[in-house]
Amino acid sequence: MDRPSVRPPAPPREGILEQVLEEGVTWADAAEWLPALPQGRVDLFFTSPPYANMRAYARIHPDEYVDWFLPFARDMLAAVAPGGSFVLNIKDRVVNGERHPYVLELVLALRRMGWKWIETYVWVKPNAIPGRFGPRTKDAWEYVYWFSKGRPYFDLDAIRVPYRTSPEERARRALDPSPRRNTAAGHGRRRAQTFDHGGADPGNVIVAPLTYNQHYGVAHTAAMPEALAEFVIRAGTRPGGVVIDPFAGSGTTSVVARRLARRAGGFELHQEHVFEAVERLGRDAGEGASNVRSASSAPQLRLEVA
Repeated sequence: MDRPSVRPPAPPREGILEQVLEEGVTWADAAEWLPALPQGRVDLFFTSPPYANMRAYARIHPDEYVDWFLPFARDMLAAVAPGGSFVLNIKDRVVNGERHPYVLELVLALRRMGWKWIETYVWVKPNAIPGRFGPRTKDAWEYVYWFSKGRPYFDLDAIRVPYRTSPEERARRALDPSPRRNTAAGHGRRRAQTFDHGGADPGNVIVAPLTYNQHYGVAHTAAMPEALAEFVIRAGTRPGGVVIDPFAGSGTTSVVARRLARRAGGFELHQEHVFEAVERLGRDAGEGASNVRSASSAPQLRLEVA
């Protein structure tokens, strides 16, 4: 990975977590600051690291990517809390005319390290960038892998989506005397209890349009959509939980997590992105209560329902 000509400071001897949570996004090299985090204190690591050979600021060859990333993963494994998670947004790429397997190799290497592979989500980009991709269609989705040290905290109620069934139909179904409707395939559901949760279970497909560097004036060339961060943070942490992004970029993780009443911070190697992220955090906080959604309010996410 390309290193800036001006190096960020070394981590402090003590109080590193408090500093990062106070600053929101800290000018820091994650390779140096992650090992300094106190063990077992982070509820969620959520990050979209540089992909292999995708950006001018990160030229990591796919053949070398797993070896490059594993030290970060090892440090996160030590710092994650019991019941905490590590969620990774990543994308593969085409090399010499075929899909390179570095993403799959990384997932298997993380399992061997001790991370449990909890789930795979698909982030769909309805406005994906068109271009020339050879004998294939354009890339319109990315991986979101959910890992944990053990059994993770997961709040399904926080990410439920509105029911598609009309209120009239729900009222009619509530009068159904049969406790279960079975299909020919042997599947069924307890119709009287279907609508007791306030929303439907979301599927593992997350639809979140790209921002194209326009949201809040973000200039970062690979800004993460806020809807993607919101889904992960709502599901993976309680209000007041600690959220860290080791590759913070323009600060989306910290912005969304703080908006949802979490304690959040991140590391960013490139100082120009830190300036942008800190300004963005200030703008978001300065917009007042009208911009701060309750941690218990229904998420405004576009999701595919299973």
